Amino acid sequence: MNHYSIKLFLLGLTCLLISCSSLKKDPTPKIQEVTKTCPKNLKFGICIDSLDMQKYQIKQGDNLGLIFSKHGFSAAQTDHICHEITEVLDPTKLQAGMSYYVFTDRDTLSTIKDIVFAKSLTDFAVIAFDNDKVSVQKYNKSIKLVPQYIEGAIFSSLWNTIDATGASPLLALKLSNIFAWQIDFFDVKKGDSFKVMYNEAYIDDSIALNIDQILGASFTHQGKTYTAIPFTQDSIREYFDLEGNSLRKAFLKAPLDFYRITSRFTNRRFHPVLKIYRAHHGIDYAAPTGTPIHSIGAGTIIAKGYQRGGGNYIKIKHNSVYTTSYMHMSRFASNVHPGVHVDQAQVIGYVGATGLATGPHLDFRVYKNGSAINPLNMEAPPSLPIRPELKDSFEIVKQHFFAKMDSLRLTFINKKHFRLKQGKTKI
Repeated sequence: MNHYSIKLFLLGLTCLLISCSSLKKDPTPKIQEVTKTCPKNLKFGICIDSLDMQKYQIKQGDNLGLIFSKHGFSAAQTDHICHEITEVLDPTKLQAGMSYYVFTDRDTLSTIKDIVFAKSLTDFAVIAFDNDKVSVQKYNKSIKLVPQYIEGAIFSSLWNTIDATGASPLLALKLSNIFAWQIDFFDVKKGDSFKVMYNEAYIDDSIALNIDQILGASFTHQGKTYTAIPFTQDSIREYFDLEGNSLRKAFLKAPLDFYRITSRFTNRRFHPVLKIYRAHHGIDYAAPTGTPIHSIGAGTIIAKGYQRGGGNYIKIKHNSVYTTSYMHMSRFASNVHPGVHVDQAQVIGYVGATGLATGPHLDFRVYKNGSAINPLNMEAPPSLPIRPELKDSFEIVKQHFFAKMDSLRLTFINKKHFRLKQGKTKI
């Protein structure tokens, strides 16, 4: 063997030793290599480079046994699979219309490698098959929060105005919750206006899930503007006005969401059933049967029952001054009876037409020191304002609030002008 051949032999031996050493240190180099090239071809965390995917929909009457049988699994295999996956996938919660995905090898046998069940738009159960082995794991799609902004002037209702912008009309409910102590949303009028910025949750960068959080808002009602700035105090996130006073007060403005007033507080009203004139010391809210009724404030239930005129009713004592009553309920909420404490906004019953009533509605009354008062004119004290030592922090948050709103508003206006040029009505 000449000198050159010896050098080549030694070099080859060295490479072999290095390669063997690497294999000892890392027993799964092939898996690492695939992982590096696979992220762009992942579906539910599965590398699909060599797999085909078929989407199915669960039909009425389907269960896991039928689904696995349909895809070629025996009864024994199905029983084994169901036993292995119960911690991640509850078979009793499968419903018609839910989707599942089957991944198969790209070979003549089309061997099933994975089945993925969609439990929601974001949560999935991933079942992997490796010969006789079955494994299951959870997969959650990442959620991206996107800041959004809309504004508008009321032309019929807050719900319709928000819907006309192209945003989710559920924003109306969130706004009504924030300003529930300042504005009676039964009394929102044409010409009132609002500005709101919020985070919207997205998956896959294009599918909107829900409104995650209101980042701030202002609402102009009957010429007066109310501002809501979020701030965390004592680990509780609340909304405050420009002066640092909490928007949350002792009482809600109304015990229902978004339904019309059919009868107001008066000393002389024609009773639709009795056909006589008499005092009506409450507010009638018309709403569909079954609409949840909320306690306007924290308190203790002092009466619950049925009376000829008011039907099913509940009376709540809030403090030494204020008591409220709720009448004509179709039914009571569970665990609601005299002596029980209720929280503000807690559901205590549901709208109905029991007693002397021509249709489903709530007769809501407020008593101050035992005398009936007009609920629409009631003033309630606010909760705790920003503490003095946090005032400087609140001022910084307030400046950031206005800067962010100005920035998002500019984007909103530009988008609106662009869409108008395109002939599109919704923003």
